[in-house]
Amino acid sequence: MLHLMKLEMKKFKFGWYIKGALIANIIITALFVSMNYIQEVEKDVIMTNADDAFLLIGTMVRATFIVFAAVLLAQLVIEEYKNKTIMLMFSYPIKRKKIIASKLTIIAILTFITIWLSNTVVTGAVFVLHGYFSFISYSITFTDWMQQAINMIPFAIAAAGTSLIPLYFGMRKHSVPVTIVSSLFVVSFACSYNPGFPVVMIIPIQLILAAIGMIIAYLAIRDIEKEDAI
Repeated sequence: MLHLMKLEMKKFKFGWYIKGALIANIIITALFVSMNYIQEVEKDVIMTNADDAFLLIGTMVRATFIVFAAVLLAQLVIEEYKNKTIMLMFSYPIKRKKIIASKLTIIAILTFITIWLSNTVVTGAVFVLHGYFSFISYSITFTDWMQQAINMIPFAIAAAGTSLIPLYFGMRKHSVPVTIVSSLFVVSFACSYNPGFPVVMIIPIQLILAAIGMIIAYLAIRDIEKEDAI
């Protein structure tokens, strides 16, 4: 499995993903800073403490990289089926299940790592920038930042599983647009925040969504040895 994952990483060259993640982190940080400046000017209170700030950052990060994961699904799986290049891989003396499982594992692991690192980087950048520019009216301490890095782990794990849900929709007609659009619907629910029912904060719901993603991944490979890839 590890060998297959290494081959996939070499084959698809994930440099674009790393660059995209860095740009996304910069944009999320800029948006957060801008929102705080607007809050101060307009006196429209959105965030009153560090927890509110971390919730907003975490939501933006998870939403962004669940969509990124859909792009990975489209590239590593859906396009392979659509272009029928998957048949070449299936001709190798390797079980089909392992081939598809390696692709999905790469996506889930990358999503987890990127969400956790991005959340840590963005909150760290906010902490550092606030020390120079004082653009927030509440305090964020180093301890708060460290605690947030720890608290984000289960949410990042859940998001990694949730990111596989678009696979179900994309595989129905081997459609790249459907895969990516469906991820937006997943994000709209998984990252929704309503004061009475803040889905984005409820870890049991996030874990249920992750379980659904894992089940979809399992169903995608369960009978693949018997199915015609075309």
